[in-house]
Amino acid sequence: MTSESLRQQEEQLRLQIAALNPEQKKQYYALEIAQVKDPDTYATLNWAFLAGLHHFYLGKWQRGLFNLVMMLSGGLLYFSALFPLLGGVMILLVLIIELPQLFKSQQIVHRYNNQLMQRLLSEVSNRGRNL
Repeated sequence: MTSESLRQQEEQLRLQIAALNPEQKKQYYALEIAQVKDPDTYATLNWAFLAGLHHFYLGKWQRGLFNLVMMLSGGLLYFSALFPLLGGVMILLVLIIELPQLFKSQQIVHRYNNQLMQRLLSEVSNRGRNL
């Protein structure tokens, strides 16, 4: 998604949130504040630790573990006398895959936060209907 489409999607969500009753708004914002993610934190984790820690930040445990294992295995192989070329290739592969995410961090987190807002909005709206 483009930055503009993400902004439009967020605006639509904000309009839906504004239509909630006061109690639902209170519940929604309490949930949102606790779960919304910061794009700068994501970018910092990506930049400082290309090993996949930024995936853990967004709750993508499998991808984070895969990157972490690849980086650690690659590092061990690179610094061992056994397979330094294979280790270097593994590290390079992770860097090639993860570097573009550094440059798209704002969009990635914006999309995550929009999805979170949609989920929380549905949750709060459904709670109001069930009461």
